[in-house]
Amino acid sequence: MPRDIDPRLLRSFLAVAEDLHFTRAAARLYVAQQALSRDIRRLERMLGADLFVRTTRQVTLTPDGERLLPYARRVLAAQDELLAAFAGEARPLLVDLNSEGMTSGRVLALARELAPRHELMARFESGLTGAATSILAGRIDASFGYVDGLTPALRSGLSYQFVRYEPMAVLLPYDHPLAARTEVPLGALAGETVYAGAGNPATPEWTELARQLFAGRSVEIAPPAPMAAGAEEFGRVMAKKRTPVLAVVNFPVLPGAVLCPLVDPVPLSPVWLVWRKGLNHPGVDALRAAAATLAKSEGWLERPLGSWLPTTVATAMGDNS
Repeated sequence: MPRDIDPRLLRSFLAVAEDLHFTRAAARLYVAQQALSRDIRRLERMLGADLFVRTTRQVTLTPDGERLLPYARRVLAAQDELLAAFAGEARPLLVDLNSEGMTSGRVLALARELAPRHELMARFESGLTGAATSILAGRIDASFGYVDGLTPALRSGLSYQFVRYEPMAVLLPYDHPLAARTEVPLGALAGETVYAGAGNPATPEWTELARQLFAGRSVEIAPPAPMAAGAEEFGRVMAKKRTPVLAVVNFPVLPGAVLCPLVDPVPLSPVWLVWRKGLNHPGVDALRAAAATLAKSEGWLERPLGSWLPTTVATAMGDNS
């Protein structure tokens, strides 16, 4: 018999026990159904008892589940009282958006609507690796990006929730031969050298995504170069060097440049919301709810037919919270 039980497991149990439906309980807790099922199985292993009878039509409590229910309610009520007794006004949640106008900004905007009493402040890091390092150091609280491009050491300290398959694009100088197209086939980039953050210690996950995308397509990744800070400076350097830039369809358009979606196939950049493991803040709950709402209403989790994904998408398309 374990000496300690994570209250999160009891909350998962209580949600299923009250709803008697895994899908509804998962939505109520803002977690993936697979994650909720894992929590229930873990609790059952710890207690050495089956808590639910699952069939294709219904979920019911076992006698042991019925026996656990009042204990779980009392433990969680006591925890809520303890937290309320010491809770002052929640500090601001610092959220990295990477760049303005992207998926992350839309999630933050909706989260602010869902939690108007709490302060969610935007920050702008240059990549998820840099942001994850800052999250683990306590300098920021949450960010967005390609989780599977992180090292295992960074990923182990984070919780994450899958948000979107984001279509990719290429940013071209306005007078580039491909800039007149409304869409750019990947094959049309053959012979080009494309900037993808190579050498930037904050963005190796993006460079790895580009390496996989361009493999076998005769597209070179531009060599390392100093990172230009700010849209105006980035645009100036781009205009001078005339190097196409790998981006996503919601990337802010820079002066003197044209943003063209990539097609044939449509390459997808998997985007997760990430936050420090164990962080308990109402702003994180609001971000998770906002991401789930937008993903459902705008079809962010639907893959276009014949689209491309990186081969290193090994993390489950859900969450690890």
